[in-house]
Amino acid sequence: MIYEIENRENVSAIFADWDETIIWSCLQGVMGHIYANDKERPDSAMAILGDFCFFAGRPNRELAAYKPEWFNQDFIIAVPKSQQWAKEIEQHYETKAKKVTRYAMKKEPDIFDKDKLQKIVEQLPSGYIITLMNETMFEDCKKEKWSSDLVSQYADYIAYQALGLGVVVTVDGKPVAGASSYSSYRGGIEIEIDTKEEYRRRGLASACGAKLILECLDRGIYPSWDAQNLWSVGLAEKLGYHFDYKYDAYEIRGY
Repeated sequence: MIYEIENRENVSAIFADWDETIIWSCLQGVMGHIYANDKERPDSAMAILGDFCFFAGRPNRELAAYKPEWFNQDFIIAVPKSQQWAKEIEQHYETKAKKVTRYAMKKEPDIFDKDKLQKIVEQLPSGYIITLMNETMFEDCKKEKWSSDLVSQYADYIAYQALGLGVVVTVDGKPVAGASSYSSYRGGIEIEIDTKEEYRRRGLASACGAKLILECLDRGIYPSWDAQNLWSVGLAEKLGYHFDYKYDAYEIRGY
């Protein structure tokens, strides 16, 4: 059987060597859920938050195939800790699982050049306004597909105020780009950046990213960055991050 784990200490050793903030969110009980093959002495575990689930410990086919009752999406990104876990995912989901490459950026708290970041913010084109995420912007972002992931992991604005942080670029009072916390953990956030399609290639993502990093530094929290593609790697490096390693993940449709 598969069990939801309330005592996170029972699974902490399984994820101990995985430097991933979404896992930290789950282990800390800030956001997300953890499931395992035993409540007291598990040796296989899954951390799930938003569109992501991470598999660690001893490969377990039942856990790889498990979908929590509350999870109402048909898409998820599964990240295996080992090749054996990858095989379990591939064998269960078959053609539903598309293997992709993602890119981890180093977590280095003291690398950011605030002056450089401020200059990037100041390069925002005329006619655009960058502001902190407020309740009106939060609700606007929820309504549109392009921007929903900027706020989707927070039940409401009260939860976002307590845990999240973000900035948006607006035109005529409406969001057209943003950088926000996809998820939160003690001491930091995982950054999500999105731009409305017709406003891309105007430097808006760079300005949003730079502004959010500065806001994080002012608050003493770390702005973690995980890149979906090489474009995201390039943007991260422009803002001061350094590439760490690439890893395999599976985009599962029909989950």
